[in-house]
Amino acid sequence: MRYFLDCEFNGFDGPLISIALVPEAEIRPDFYAVLPCHRPRRWVADHVMPVLGAAPHPRADVVAALSAYLLLDPDPLIVADWPEDIAHAASLLAFQGRCLVPHVRFNLLNLPGFDAATASSLPHNALADARALRTEVLAREAHSGGAPA
Repeated sequence: MRYFLDCEFNGFDGPLISIALVPEAEIRPDFYAVLPCHRPRRWVADHVMPVLGAAPHPRADVVAALSAYLLLDPDPLIVADWPEDIAHAASLLAFQGRCLVPHVRFNLLNLPGFDAATASSLPHNALADARALRTEVLAREAHSGGAPA
């Protein structure tokens, strides 16, 4: 199954703050986790921190929860529209150690005209942004007769 990914982080190339995976089929629950953010950059403090909507958890707990979530699917495909989101998700999986990493594939999409902050119901919240990404991709596929976005 495809999972639409969005992450928030403390500035470009900064530490991960939150991660969300929204499954293509609503038969699975969404995954959303927040990590501690020490000394957020001003923009992050103003725009990301107020909309997190969940308490932070230690990185090891987020890693374990993400791995457990993905292990429930034999062939997960994580779809993102920004390379740094993929880098953060892969970094969490690498933190587990090689023997505990679930099978997973990544797909980076180029979506001209799509902006998560504009399309999201709660801009800069990873869960709302991932839902907006899913909506956009599925709408483009429906418009193009099912061809991948």
